[in-house]
Amino acid sequence: MINNVTLVGRLTKDPDLRYTSNGTGVASFTLAVNRNFTNQTGEREADFINCVIWRKPAETLANYARKGTLLGLTGRIQTRFYDNQQGQRVYVTEVVADNFQLLESKATSEQRRQNEAQASNRNTYNQPIPDNFPSETDMPGSSSIDISDDDLPF
Repeated sequence: MINNVTLVGRLTKDPDLRYTSNGTGVASFTLAVNRNFTNQTGEREADFINCVIWRKPAETLANYARKGTLLGLTGRIQTRFYDNQQGQRVYVTEVVADNFQLLESKATSEQRRQNEAQASNRNTYNQPIPDNFPSETDMPGSSSIDISDDDLPF
């Protein structure tokens, strides 16, 4: 039998890294993969594919990949089911990744993040927010908290 999957897409959010009770790392993430064709209105659609990766590759993915990262992976499709708290059977289909490859340079990734940050710093009229625009700490009734690094728990 053959069960091979190869995907290229972008992460929809940062990978969620967790550890099992015996310390094995597992990261879950969703990959947005463009379809090869456009719909009737000429727009390109995407599939959002749930994926999971285990052990050291999971830790590496969580350390180096962020929302929007262009990622290639190989793996296999897995189906499973469980009974939820209401007693209903829930079926899950996901890709279990064996390995992955970051498909853009760090510089390209950083440039894309900067462009996204600049776009989010614009108001509804698509104008830059002025440098002298008051922040939350400048508002009446707000106060800053002075905490020493020695007082932080981490």
